[in-house]
Amino acid sequence: MKPIVPFEPVREAAVPAGEQWIYQIKWDGVRILTYCDESGVSLYNRRLNERTKQYPELHDTESYCRAKSFILDGEVIALAADGKPSFPQVMRRDGVRRTDRVKQAQKEVPIYYMVFDILYHNGNWVHQLPLQQRLDLLSGSLTPTATVQQVTSHPNGHVLFDLMKQQGMEGIVSKRLDSTYVIGGKNDSWIKVKNYGDIIAVIGGFTLSGDTVNAVLFGLYDAQGQFWYIGHTGTGRMSKADWRALTDRLTPHVVKERPFVNKPERHNDAIWVRPLITAKVMYTDWRQQEGHMLRQPSIQAFVDVPPEECVFPRN
Repeated sequence: MKPIVPFEPVREAAVPAGEQWIYQIKWDGVRILTYCDESGVSLYNRRLNERTKQYPELHDTESYCRAKSFILDGEVIALAADGKPSFPQVMRRDGVRRTDRVKQAQKEVPIYYMVFDILYHNGNWVHQLPLQQRLDLLSGSLTPTATVQQVTSHPNGHVLFDLMKQQGMEGIVSKRLDSTYVIGGKNDSWIKVKNYGDIIAVIGGFTLSGDTVNAVLFGLYDAQGQFWYIGHTGTGRMSKADWRALTDRLTPHVVKERPFVNKPERHNDAIWVRPLITAKVMYTDWRQQEGHMLRQPSIQAFVDVPPEECVFPRN
């Protein structure tokens, strides 16, 4: 099967209300579509990068899906010690490239596949059916296991979102029951409301404490391909060893000229680098239209995303 670009929700500040909506937890992980037909099984992320070898737990499709051929859409997650989804943890699995390391990664970081949609079923495309029919079809096809679960739909979005805030989790996705699945599309029949914001940004500079990086400066590209500084951070899910490893990664790419169009404030000691390394950055607020920097940004994980794809969001 040829991989497809998945349907994406738009981001809004408020949870929509009404009987035509259902609400699901927005799991903080890696978007993975599972493709199965007579030729075998394959896994692809939303950027159409193959991830089949990274997640062998999902290869035995007969153990969790009764359909003979299908495309499932869901989120692969991994849990932290507190039992909550951890993006850095799932990146430890998603970043494995060598086949000989996959088994060890399986033992160290178990994953879970949270399935929320079905697009193809026993030789037929079903993405144009209303969501309610697709969910019924998914329920009748999926066999829950310790690794694979169907995402629960909740009737009250405000209650669910309040719970996510209490738990410090990412947020929720609201979906219209009559919505079709638009391949490669994005519209407000699916709406995500987040407890906090996150983006994938590109590192364009750093500062040192001694001989080790202690903070990074990062930015995004605009529609004209210009690289804009949007913030800096020296915090996040980073150990001392992680900072030393980042120092080794950044040092070969040092340049004399500032890569950002705009000049960062209070960073006369910054060392500039070519914008090559990307990271997921979490923040509490960002008034982009007012030209403000990210508020309280922190690094969550380094990711395998091309720098040129790190652009200012439309929503």
